[in-house]
Amino acid sequence: MSLKIPFFGLLGNRSPMDGLVEHYDKIAECIAAIDDSLECYVSGGVCREFEELTKAVDEIENHADSIKRNIRNHLPKGLFMAVEKPLFLNYTKSQDNVLDAAQDALHWLAMRKVTIPEDVQKDIIYLLDDVAKCTVLLGPALKSTIALIHGQSLDREGTKEAYRKVRRERDQVRKRKNELHKKIYAKDIDFKDIYQLIHFVDCLDDMGHNTENCAEILRSMIAR
Repeated sequence: MSLKIPFFGLLGNRSPMDGLVEHYDKIAECIAAIDDSLECYVSGGVCREFEELTKAVDEIENHADSIKRNIRNHLPKGLFMAVEKPLFLNYTKSQDNVLDAAQDALHWLAMRKVTIPEDVQKDIIYLLDDVAKCTVLLGPALKSTIALIHGQSLDREGTKEAYRKVRRERDQVRKRKNELHKKIYAKDIDFKDIYQLIHFVDCLDDMGHNTENCAEILRSMIAR
C-alpha cells in the first residue's frame, strides 16, 4: 500500500490522523473505569460506585463518538489523505469498536447482580489486565504509524514490532478467555450467572480482538 504525499502541514494545522490519537485516549479512560468498576463489583456486588462508573463509561463512549464524527466530517479530499480513505475509515471503526465492547462489558455486569465464584474472580481480573496491556500497546503502534506516515520517523521496523507486540498480547487474551470459558461452564451455579459472566468475558475478548484489528489496519497503512 503506497503512502500519499503528506500535504497536511501545507493545508492545515492538523492532520485527521492526529484525531485518531485523541479518540484512542478515550480507550485508556474506559479501561481505567472498568478496572475500578470490576474491583468494586467483585468485592461488594453492584454498589453505587459501580453504577456511577458505568455511567462514566457511557459518557466517555459518547465523547469518543463525537470525536469520531468530527474526524469523519472534516476529512480532506482523497488526494490529500496521507493514507487511503477506506483504510482510515476502517481504522476509526475498529478503534471505536474497542470502546463499544468496553461499554457492553459493563452493561452485562450491571444487568443484574451475579456472584462471581472466588476462584474465577482472579482470572477475570487477569483477563482485564491482559486486555488493558493489549490496548495500551496500541497507543505506541498508532503514534509510530502516524510519525512514519507524516515523515517524522523512518523507523519502519520499530513500527512493525509495535504491531507484533499487540498481536502477542492479543494471543494471551484469547488463551485466557478460552480457559475462563471452560472454568465458568464447569461451575455448579445458576445458568443465568454463567450466561452473564460468559458474555462479560466475551466483551473483554472483543476489546482485544478489535485492538488487534486496529494494529492490522495500521500495518496495511504502511505496507509497500
